[in-house]
Amino acid sequence: MQKFGKRVYKAPINAGFTCPNIDGRKGKGGCIYCDGGSGYFTDSCSLSVSKQLAHQISLIHAKHPEAKINAYFQSYSNTYADSAEILAEKFEQIFDFQDVVALSLATRADCFNDGIYAYLYKLSQRTNLTVELGLQSVNDKTAELINRGHSFSEFEAAFFRLKELGIRTVVHIINGLPCETDEMMMETARKLGKMRPDGVKIHLLHVINGTKLEKMYSEGKYSPLEMNRYIDITVSQLELLPPETVIERLTGDGDKSRLKAPMWSKNKIAVLGAIDKRQAQLDSFQGKNFV
Repeated sequence: MQKFGKRVYKAPINAGFTCPNIDGRKGKGGCIYCDGGSGYFTDSCSLSVSKQLAHQISLIHAKHPEAKINAYFQSYSNTYADSAEILAEKFEQIFDFQDVVALSLATRADCFNDGIYAYLYKLSQRTNLTVELGLQSVNDKTAELINRGHSFSEFEAAFFRLKELGIRTVVHIINGLPCETDEMMMETARKLGKMRPDGVKIHLLHVINGTKLEKMYSEGKYSPLEMNRYIDITVSQLELLPPETVIERLTGDGDKSRLKAPMWSKNKIAVLGAIDKRQAQLDSFQGKNFV
């Protein structure tokens, strides 16, 4: 509101990209929890970016006529291309819409080259650009277990390159990954906090039908977090993050029609309320233990 004078809503877009751990470059099948590349709320990638964006804007304006728009390229890895020219064919379409005031790109740390970095810098001079990097965990053994396909050191290299270019960078982490202890999740928050990201999205790991994780769950090889444990972990992580970092998410949205577990995650309002209540009980706040 303060920056744009109006509320800004994200318009999700599926630009038809994939990921290097899906197409065989680094692996196949994607991350073990992947189900459609987070594209639950997007239109089909068979439609052009312009058509998707026009449709999403119409849906937003039907409820909020004066809203401004953040074009959110959400599905899969949206810098995964051999050249900046391929990206430009997709991204330049947003400039045909006067209500689009920002651009957000969800991607991975291993989906950049020098030409793409240079193009992203130019984009950042033309619009309010945010690059969202999926980290999930700083633990390389966890990354291998979930078939992530890149290391924490690769993540650091991309993160700091983006920061050097002055590009706003948001990082995703996931709580409840297989074999991760509470301390491992704290270490992810601790190391990430020291990097001073512009924003952080904290997710709960969902078990979605049809994924490799669902098979592990059905075979008794994975147990999701209980609600109280998730709340305590998240509250403690917030204490380790810089006070100026924008917390853009405190739990994720799984496809409720295909959610296998944990079922308590369906009540997102209850989860958010419980986090607030726990912070009040503990006199806890973001940045309390940040050093």
